Amino acid sequence: MCEDSLVKAEPVLDGELVDELPQPRRRPGRRWWLLRRVPAWDRYQARQVVKDAVAGVLRSPGRLVGAAVRGVVAAARWWRRWVSVRDYREAAEQAEKLADKFVEIRALTLFRWKVTGLVAVAVAVLTAVAHLLFGSRALWGGGVVLLVGLAVLGRRKDGSPGRKAVLAGPRTLKWTMDPQVLVDAFRDAKLIGKDETLRLVERATRIGDGWAVTVDLPATRKAADVIKNRDALASALAVDEVQLIIERVRGNGGHAGRVSMWVADQDPYAGSPLRTPLLDMASWDAWRPVPFGRDARGRRVVLPLVWTSLLVGAIPRQGKTFAARLAAAGLILDPFTRLYVADFKAGKDWDAAAQVAHRFMSGDESVHVRALLDWLVELVGEVQGRYRRMRELDDVTCPESKVTPEMSRDRALNMPVTAIFVDEVQVPLEDRTPVAVDGQKVPAGEYVGELLTWLAKKGPAAGIVLALATQRPDSKTIPSGLRAVIGSRFALRVMDWRDSNIVLGEQMNTRGYDSSRLLASHKGVGILRPDGDVADVLALTVRTYYMPNEDWQVICRRGRELREAEGTLTGHAAGDDVPLLERVAEAPLAELPEPLAAVVEYLGEDGRQFVPTAELVEALGVEATAFGRQMGELGCRPTRDRVPGEDGRTKQVRGYLTADIRRAVERLGDGGGQGERS
Repeated sequence: MCEDSLVKAEPVLDGELVDELPQPRRRPGRRWWLLRRVPAWDRYQARQVVKDAVAGVLRSPGRLVGAAVRGVVAAARWWRRWVSVRDYREAAEQAEKLADKFVEIRALTLFRWKVTGLVAVAVAVLTAVAHLLFGSRALWGGGVVLLVGLAVLGRRKDGSPGRKAVLAGPRTLKWTMDPQVLVDAFRDAKLIGKDETLRLVERATRIGDGWAVTVDLPATRKAADVIKNRDALASALAVDEVQLIIERVRGNGGHAGRVSMWVADQDPYAGSPLRTPLLDMASWDAWRPVPFGRDARGRRVVLPLVWTSLLVGAIPRQGKTFAARLAAAGLILDPFTRLYVADFKAGKDWDAAAQVAHRFMSGDESVHVRALLDWLVELVGEVQGRYRRMRELDDVTCPESKVTPEMSRDRALNMPVTAIFVDEVQVPLEDRTPVAVDGQKVPAGEYVGELLTWLAKKGPAAGIVLALATQRPDSKTIPSGLRAVIGSRFALRVMDWRDSNIVLGEQMNTRGYDSSRLLASHKGVGILRPDGDVADVLALTVRTYYMPNEDWQVICRRGRELREAEGTLTGHAAGDDVPLLERVAEAPLAELPEPLAAVVEYLGEDGRQFVPTAELVEALGVEATAFGRQMGELGCRPTRDRVPGEDGRTKQVRGYLTADIRRAVERLGDGGGQGERS
């Protein structure tokens, strides 16, 4: 083969075919970014970061000088302790051998003074030599090194060499919200471990009168535990717990370990309360949640009323009646609602509602409890009637077995939103007067509790709103069956955590919500556990709006004007809520059987709630045994009550409640029923 025909071959490489290239391994590094990294930046955050950076640069000279001065003080203190042999002296004093060690202490003190002198001379000589060799640059360089060393020694950090924190000054919120301080606070509160850290989701920014920050907890740590231990975290941050608001971030942007914190500059409830915005409203829609108050951050809190029920509990003079009237105010400004108001405080707090209420009474005696029983029986019948009528409606008018806004305003259907407000509900619930129920004697309070529980269960879907207020929230007063079916709870300050749980629900104190820890000076501040989609939190602290009597009267007068314009004024407000016996006397006697017709004719317009059997027997001239049997067949069962005698003393006699007589009239004659529904 010719030499010119030879071709130089490329080198042959040995290898292996692989499907994909190996990914380079990441170099391990410090994980400081876990705390500093911010997923999303907005214009406000960027502007705030620039402002903080500029402020930090401008303040750095002053901070350096201040730190250097503190370093000089710290170094002087350390040197003085060292040269005076303070550690050796204290040890000898504790061992009670100071006299024996006096010579050794004096010798050591002289030695350390000599060392100090030698060091001072050496430093002076070295400084002079450096100045001769390198000029003023050496002095400037040494001064800078000395300044930095003193600044490091004097930095604001407890435990630094030569420093012993005895009385620390107040910490500012800006310093408290520093990321590292925040992590240390979580560790001190034992909410995260020593080797765990936080992930900053939203940088600390000013919102309102405080600082807000959102963080992610380490894996397996829950936001609920942070809320539960809010007091420990507040202590670690050196703020009062009322200034620290902690919420779990929910929805698409949240998870079980994401916490939103807001720290107020000062007590957010110390200022004057705000007037209710309903004063500026010409009317209100009962289907909209009622403006109820503001949280610590100043955000509006609303309270839904339709399709739910409400329980307000507190010790006296904490704003319980004011809170209940706020809920009623929104319904009063809707002319298509119907109100029942029972004030067992027997004061004047609710008197203005008499001009708009379908039923109204104020008192705390047994006759008022029996009147409430009559109302509750009336409402039970109303609920049953609404369900029967809804079953006959088409699916367009009534899609479900619930009252809709359109249905509540249709006068032909006669299903308006109806609310019954009972203030000091513990009075009727504790009444032990016996009443006849299905032929059996039961205490009136027990029967009231059963009817309220029935209405709380079945009434909301039929448009019945139940609102109860009590100053005695204990398990003996409020039956557990009634508490279990009430949707919304509002607890102002109570005596202990048990009473708080009675209002808010079982185990709420272990979840961080205890109204007994509210301050006595915070009038109108309570913990709200709302029903419905009002808030993304289990409960929240709310300061209710302020509505004094003059504002309450304005709202009630406006509600009456709205009802007069719509023609929806009924019952007590329209002058139709006549005494029970007067209503009975208007029944058509020809349609009633005897002896019921004779009883109605005899009673006439008598306003009593109870009439003795002996009086009826004597007035009608009938035989007592036969009269009792016939009245029982007509649904009127005798009961016992106390009436004044001729000698002025009260005595217990058998007789009939006029409410039972009225119900018998309504059941047996159409005239009585129409008279009640008017």
